[in-house]
Amino acid sequence: MTATTDGSTGAPEPWAPSAMETATTLPAGPAAPGGGDVREAAERAVRRSVEHLLARQDAEGWWKGDLETNVTMDAEDLLLRQFLGIPDETVTRAAARHIRGAQREDGTWATFYGGPGELSATIEAYVALRLAGDRPDEPHMARAAAWVRSRGGIAASRVFTRIWLALFGWWKWDDLPELPPELIYLPPWFPLNIYDFGQWARQTIVPLTIVSAKRPVRPAPFSLEELHTDPRRPAPPRPLAPATTWDGLFQRLDKALHAYRKVAPRPLRRAAMNTAARWIIERQENDGCWGGIQPPAVYSLIALRLVGYDLNHPVMRTGLESLDRFAIWRDDGSRMVEACQSPVWDTCLATIALADAGLRPDHPALVKAADWMIGEQIVRPGDWAVRRPGLTPGGWAFEFHNDTYPDIDDTAEVILALRRVRHPDPERLDAAVERGARWTLGMQSRDGAWAAFDADNTSTLPNRLPFCDFGEVVDPPSADVTAHVVEMLAYEGKAHHPRTRRGIEWLLTEQEASGSWFGRWGVNHIYGTGSVVPALTAAGLPHSHPAVRRAVAWLESVQNDDGGWGEDLRSYREEKWIGHGVSTASQTAWALMALLAAGERDSAAVERGVLWLARTQREDGSWDEPHFTGTGFPWDFSINYHLYRQVFPLTALGRYVNGEPSFGHLGKEG
Repeated sequence: MTATTDGSTGAPEPWAPSAMETATTLPAGPAAPGGGDVREAAERAVRRSVEHLLARQDAEGWWKGDLETNVTMDAEDLLLRQFLGIPDETVTRAAARHIRGAQREDGTWATFYGGPGELSATIEAYVALRLAGDRPDEPHMARAAAWVRSRGGIAASRVFTRIWLALFGWWKWDDLPELPPELIYLPPWFPLNIYDFGQWARQTIVPLTIVSAKRPVRPAPFSLEELHTDPRRPAPPRPLAPATTWDGLFQRLDKALHAYRKVAPRPLRRAAMNTAARWIIERQENDGCWGGIQPPAVYSLIALRLVGYDLNHPVMRTGLESLDRFAIWRDDGSRMVEACQSPVWDTCLATIALADAGLRPDHPALVKAADWMIGEQIVRPGDWAVRRPGLTPGGWAFEFHNDTYPDIDDTAEVILALRRVRHPDPERLDAAVERGARWTLGMQSRDGAWAAFDADNTSTLPNRLPFCDFGEVVDPPSADVTAHVVEMLAYEGKAHHPRTRRGIEWLLTEQEASGSWFGRWGVNHIYGTGSVVPALTAAGLPHSHPAVRRAVAWLESVQNDDGGWGEDLRSYREEKWIGHGVSTASQTAWALMALLAAGERDSAAVERGVLWLARTQREDGSWDEPHFTGTGFPWDFSINYHLYRQVFPLTALGRYVNGEPSFGHLGKEG
């Protein structure tokens, strides 16, 4: 996909002077440094931010910011092209430029801005640059190789990295965990069946069962001896854990699967691979991708090629074409591959931000956004129906094309966005909202909370497999998703619905001793707290409730001296980072949204936070935010949503100026 760096591709409706007609007049706050008061500073920032955000809307009604992850996406894209025999010199050169630009002074690559060097990312980036022609004796390459060796070499990297290397003979298949394709036959009630895995892992594991069974090796264009600690012994034996431990049990299971491979009935194995291939093809989206995310598409293309699909076959051709839409070409000639694209998520958040900033509900930009979102509703079953077979579809997905995996988080936020729009066809909007709300209620897990993609996807076994060392592979309920659902249900007038009350009870039990909540899909406790407090107060908990007061006290205690808030991704691993980090626009906004919902509008903490946002805003109405504040897998896969820095500050400032959104006035109780 060719786009500008901000992802905008169309001309929106212009900012109209009457857009702030609905703003509520509130008492002025105390004076701000440099003249004026806090309210004036906030109003000025809101006006500039609204103009900026409206200018980024696509002509079709959607918004999409870049979704930045790490260079393994770019490296694996080049490795895929090399494996399939379709390298492209222009693509290789542009990807290499991007990868080189992300290298740190010590020769490593990190997985998030300001983070430490990461072994697997550094190995994959190094190999990609070798494919681009960089010599191992060049200083930047020598530094990378030396660091890799100092951290244990290729043998210490993650399984996924070693699979990529095995495709070219740089690693032995025998030294990888076994993943048999017969896994596809396990029924949904059986332990370790494919539906025990989260949707992102499921889509990746099924094609990899074919790859594991086929064990292909393409001729390597060069050796990688410089990345081994001892090239004569590249895969030193790993110690066997005691059989009485889970690790020991699964290590022995892997040994048994390696032995089974030698005796597996050939007809059964062929049938399993064919069944897996059909499973993959059935889940290909209309645009050729799989689930709207890049990793499953890459492995699906490899798997289908191995079972005989020609590159010109429509499945393969459209799949390869879909990968090009994950690429963003920069003005400097570099090319960055997105792991995913987030138009539905970005559009609903932008709609909420603009509405809460005072844009009139029938403004053409909001109506156009609502039309686009309504058209994206998914009305056919997906994998989620395995656990909820009788539930009527009605959710929304995250991406442009992904009818198989709607998610609960997007659905809740889309409904909150749609309810802020005065649509010319209210019956159409109401029908979409009501269908989405019913689907969301039906996706509640047994414990009363909500996960992202599935209900009751809580098995502890998949994470213990030797193969699954790449991050979270199951989808248990989380506080942030549950909070968004509770907030949506409150807006729909269902604050006292039994399912809503169970969600509230679950949230109250999940509050940390500090007063914060853990953030599964955003960094981290600031995101969790910024999600939960607005939900609890929307559902009727008073500002004086002990859980709300503890959250307020925690947020005030972690506010930075500059008035902003920030939390480093290392908080997922190290307790000392919880609530601490460089101030960022999105995290400051999350803290403000919680404090405003808790009735703290006139507090010193809120005023300092508002002034920080106003002071750090750019002339064009945007904010800068190189830090990663989004989460794919806690710690293991981090995301910088480039629109977060725009939509969340505008939401927070809009609520400061106009007051909190009202709830419970549109839906019917029950």
